[in-house]
Amino acid sequence: QVQLVESGGGLVQAGGSLRLSCAASGRILGVNTMGWYRQSSGNERELVARIDSGDYITYSDSVKGRFTISGDIAKNTVYLQMNSLKPEDTAVYYCNAVLTFYSGFSIRAADSWGKGTLVTVSS
Repeated sequence: QVQLVESGGGLVQAGGSLRLSCAASGRILGVNTMGWYRQSSGNERELVARIDSGDYITYSDSVKGRFTISGDIAKNTVYLQMNSLKPEDTAVYYCNAVLTFYSGFSIRAADSWGKGTLVTVSS
């Protein structure tokens, strides 16, 4: 009923840049937050950056000053500009949206995830 589709991952050398995109589709009523999480091998999924409907932005300390989240919550899209990439940024990056959507004649809340896009930073 709700789909999140990410794009923009790939292989980049340390110090390089990548831009991730995410679009949510479906019978969406409203979006509370959209953001990016990442999971590297052997580690738990962690927040990278998040923006809410009031444009309040949260970054993890590890990416502050290097990554920038942007987007239009009203249009169900979010981007992540990643600069000065480091090998430790290597991970699968997941788009996340906390939203409400129509399901039949009902309205439901969901914490939706994309399938992820791999970012690999070589040293």
